[in-house]
Amino acid sequence: MTELLSTRHAVVIVGAGPTGLMLAGELALAAIDVAIVERRTSQDLIGSRAGGLHARTIEMLDQRGLADRFLAQGQVAQVAGFAWIRLDITDFPTRHPYGLALRQNRIERILADWVGELEVPIYRGREVTDIGQDETGVDIALADGHSMRADYLVGCDGGRSTIRKGAGIDFLGWDPTISCLLAEIETAKEPQWGLRRDERGIHAFSRLENGPVGVMVTEPHTGHTAEPTLRDLSEALIAVYGTDYGIHSPTSISRFTDMTRQAASYRNGRILLAGDAAHVHPPMGGQGLQIGVQDAVNLGWKLAQVVNGTSPETLLDTYHSERHPVAARVLRNTMAQTALLRYDDRIEALREAVSELLGMDEPRKRVAAMMSGLDVHYDLGEGHPLLGLRMPDLDLVTANGSQRVFSLLHDARPVLLNFGEPGSLDITQWRDRVALINARCADRWMLPVIGAVTAPDSVLVRPDGYVAWVSDRTQSGLADALTTWFGPPAAA
Repeated sequence: MTELLSTRHAVVIVGAGPTGLMLAGELALAAIDVAIVERRTSQDLIGSRAGGLHARTIEMLDQRGLADRFLAQGQVAQVAGFAWIRLDITDFPTRHPYGLALRQNRIERILADWVGELEVPIYRGREVTDIGQDETGVDIALADGHSMRADYLVGCDGGRSTIRKGAGIDFLGWDPTISCLLAEIETAKEPQWGLRRDERGIHAFSRLENGPVGVMVTEPHTGHTAEPTLRDLSEALIAVYGTDYGIHSPTSISRFTDMTRQAASYRNGRILLAGDAAHVHPPMGGQGLQIGVQDAVNLGWKLAQVVNGTSPETLLDTYHSERHPVAARVLRNTMAQTALLRYDDRIEALREAVSELLGMDEPRKRVAAMMSGLDVHYDLGEGHPLLGLRMPDLDLVTANGSQRVFSLLHDARPVLLNFGEPGSLDITQWRDRVALINARCADRWMLPVIGAVTAPDSVLVRPDGYVAWVSDRTQSGLADALTTWFGPPAAA
């Protein structure tokens, strides 16, 4: 059902993919007036997209009490890998030492249901044609002649982002060197199942859960501008397999390349970018959806605090400074994987060496933590090893009984965990924004890659689950951290 258009909102998000939906939910949890503008008339997705979730993304959903919804519909599996070299994370210190095989259409439906519960309007079948901003807001022109205005506009509208182009933000990077077709079809003959690498590229046939055959095949050339056809797919398959296996009845045919680009800035004034609008790269390692959702979780609480006047607008600068390096690293690792998936004797020798390295414990842990998103570290200065890292989901003993850390983050509010003497921390001037929880827990905590660390006296955990301050038996630096992340102290 299409929502009746309201022309004024505090935040308008363009794009109802996973990134846009997650961001809308984050803002709604903070009671921000947010709406989504979506070009599609329904949440239906045609064809193949992302095929699952990595461990850190599942953790972030767990932080909002949503993980079980996804786990109930997907298949737990070891999905982390580097250039098709599998990386097992079974021994990682997380409640979710695995990935989840789950198609993007299901991921989107679960998120859309959540957003619906939070009563966020989604204006479907509407396309943004132009934007313009001034000191107080952003004007948004729609293809149907209507217009909207928002205090802030966030482009979650994909790699060809209208919002990014309208904001005049450069999209820097590398042009494609390979082009692949991705399709869901039927075949008259049994295809050669599984993955294949040869001098032409990478190819695969698989049986999809809903019946049709999934196919990926590398094309002989790049630079295509027209939409791919069944004939294009047939010709590409014949060039690789010597036959097209009698393909027919396509459900979808799409094309992807190894184009690798990133927005020069994730923000221009009151316009921000997230997900594929901010970064595109080849799909090796299945990282695109993950970092898009994680962009949303990083941005949501910050934008909410700026909109409601809790924090100054400069807080939004930390969205770029924290998330841009994360995506830049993903761009580099997908470029490396693309190179390793090429085929000649020298590349094969290199793959053997890399595979041998990744079979060793320490390299496996480092690369698997990167691929699963569990090693993300925001540069918040020097200090305790936890500073800037994800807070582990510890079992706590509190005045309200046993609780998990992630359960304290369900409302997307910051938490100060005090493991020392109750009453030893005073955050009176921030108590309207930050929950203070006195708790007991294990003396040593296990972190991915780093290993065991001694439990600190207290930690300040941001709504996105990252540690903003760690105690050294005093309150030194606590007031500065609270002010930096959650606004100036309230008047006494």
